[in-house]
Amino acid sequence: MQPSFVDNEQRVLRDLPKIPILISDVQKAIKETSMRLLDTFVDHVFTFVDDPYLPSQRNFAPVDEIGEAVRVTAIEGKIPDEFPEGVFLRNGSNPIHGGPKSTISILGKSSRIWIEGEGMIHALYFNKINNTSNDDSNINKWNIVYKNKYVETDTYKIDKQRNKPAFIPAVEGHSAAVLSAFILNMLRFGRVNEDMSNTNIIEHSGKYYSTAENDMPQEIDIFTLQTLGPWRSILRSWNRPFSSHPKKAPGTGELVTIGFDARKPYLVLGCISADGEKLIHKVDLKLERSIICHEIGITQRYNIILDVPLTVDPSRLFMGGPLMKFEKEKYARIGVMPRYGDADSMRWFEVEPCTAFHIINCYEEGDEVVVMACRAEYSIIPGPPEMGIDKYDWFSRGLKHLNNSLNNNNNNNNNNNNNNNNNKIDDEGFLFSRPFMWRINMESGIVENQSYLTGSEFSMDFPIINHNFTGIRNKYGYAQVVDSTASSAAGMVKYNGLAKLCLEDITLSKGKKDAEEFAKVEYHMFPENTFCTGSGFVAKNGDNVEEDDGWIITFVHNETIDISQVYIVDAKKFSSEPVAKITLPYRVPYGFHGAFMPFSINPVF
Repeated sequence: MQPSFVDNEQRVLRDLPKIPILISDVQKAIKETSMRLLDTFVDHVFTFVDDPYLPSQRNFAPVDEIGEAVRVTAIEGKIPDEFPEGVFLRNGSNPIHGGPKSTISILGKSSRIWIEGEGMIHALYFNKINNTSNDDSNINKWNIVYKNKYVETDTYKIDKQRNKPAFIPAVEGHSAAVLSAFILNMLRFGRVNEDMSNTNIIEHSGKYYSTAENDMPQEIDIFTLQTLGPWRSILRSWNRPFSSHPKKAPGTGELVTIGFDARKPYLVLGCISADGEKLIHKVDLKLERSIICHEIGITQRYNIILDVPLTVDPSRLFMGGPLMKFEKEKYARIGVMPRYGDADSMRWFEVEPCTAFHIINCYEEGDEVVVMACRAEYSIIPGPPEMGIDKYDWFSRGLKHLNNSLNNNNNNNNNNNNNNNNNKIDDEGFLFSRPFMWRINMESGIVENQSYLTGSEFSMDFPIINHNFTGIRNKYGYAQVVDSTASSAAGMVKYNGLAKLCLEDITLSKGKKDAEEFAKVEYHMFPENTFCTGSGFVAKNGDNVEEDDGWIITFVHNETIDISQVYIVDAKKFSSEPVAKITLPYRVPYGFHGAFMPFSINPVF
């Protein structure tokens, strides 16, 4: 007996709820098939090759996760009784799959640049022991524990699941290769680059976040180092990259950040509530170019933007140019805007073209806004301006001492009447970085003074201050000292000491542009072949403490004996031996930024 029309209609109605599921299954099958085809294409067309480390670069090489936390007992010296309980954290690039990779195809070669690599956090925990004995040794007063762990972003999980590199390098290389990486990464993963989350770690409203400027901050449980996911409360309202160095506003505790992109809007500024739950201000700064703006500055009333000519422009790829380029011939300027202002309230002040990735501090003084940063004539990111230039040679020349370049130019002047070789920025020492000050008069609209704060004895970068003085006038700043000889030999930056800048007497007479009045500098230099990264300031607690009451803490590595340690240096006795040297049971590679986070509760290991 044939089913009636009514029977068929009822069957169709009964099966209707299954149709969306069937459609979804079909779409999923099509997507999975497309992904397999794209993966097969990439596997056949692109060959991943290792970018090996030189012997002089061996402590830049990645390490494995150690698993469970390990107690540390090898301590030379004495951890001060006033030292707070907390954790010293440092983020850095730690490429999985054995190290950085390039890809080679019929379209050419594309590579990761030196700052790329999955983020790994290294943590050293300081816990006081309730001990009633008379034994005053470190081991009986402190429980010191070391742990490390990858920042497990979504893209990290993709790479781990595949057990091989997934993303094609899409920043540096032949234009056609970089452009194809753009397209294929977007088709396969819905994004161009991996979320490295490898640059810094910050605290806001009792929560902790790993940051890098190409994506959202990742929340981290600082006791387990587990990655908890993107900053959920602002995920929908802030749908773009996020600064590695946001700043807490003096007085309000609000967090001010920026995010740049290769597409319009190129640079957006945001302000997050003190409780971290909502974005209370967001504005397009309406820049005319995409710039890499690594750090934002703040004062009590203003936000400070460094608009330097390190640009990102995908359209250059179609013309055979680089994606990222330092355009020395283009303009540079400093922007000053009210805390909750917009593009129309921004005031721009032109300065000499340069790069300044790291701000020391900004503050207001009368009618002036003072901006201090580590400034260089050329950009260390991304590297050589054109394909075909030997990368090691370019970095090696750029990281030489500035005096090498000055001497070479003097020789050229003496021995050659033509000016073809004079003042070449690409000669030697063009990556030499020094603390610099701009004094901006908000009434006259003029940059009254702009001058280096230190002489050319040492190159310096990665500045820090007592964070309680962010946005207000500070007497002291600290920086890592570059070993120009070791850095040039390695083709990568190595820091063989610390500097304390005494800024209290720096006034720079008004109206005298480019006056040079150097700050008094104290140095804390490390043993030979010993270098640091991730330095942080640990403020001493108390009511009557001064700005430099505290310690500098830093990860160091002795390359001669291949031992990693943590040094604690008294900021008031800066040139003296470290008050404590803590020897770690595992190697800690060189990385980027660090911070000391005081505990509100004690961890259990």
